Amino acid sequence: MKNDIIKMKKTTIYIFGIILLIAIVGYFMLKSDDSSDVTGSVVFDNSNEDMQKVVIGMKDYNYYPNTVKVKAGEPVSLSLDESVSGCLRSFTIRDFGISKYLATPEDTVEFTPTKPGTYAFSCSMGMGTGTLIVE
Repeated sequence: MKNDIIKMKKTTIYIFGIILLIAIVGYFMLKSDDSSDVTGSVVFDNSNEDMQKVVIGMKDYNYYPNTVKVKAGEPVSLSLDESVSGCLRSFTIRDFGISKYLATPEDTVEFTPTKPGTYAFSCSMGMGTGTLIVE
């Protein structure tokens, strides 16, 4: 009788584990693809012709676009759109000393890159990454 109870407990645990695994896999397979909502772009702000406005989105758990080109010597206003979530909202460009949590799409980081080159940007954990090219 003791062996029957032990077998029953093991069987229950295995069944629960299989159901949990199916639920997790099903969640990721049926989750809607948010890539159609991604808007990352570089545009020039009409209110200030010299300001380069950069809006970065999120696609496949990374910044999108993850390569951004801007002009040296002209101010940049960078924001993250509504598709960005989690630690990717903690935006960092170490070479410029920038580290800021952008909680909403209205929050911005403003800086003026003075030296042409290629600079890495990332979230504070280094999970989301990208490249800023200053021309």
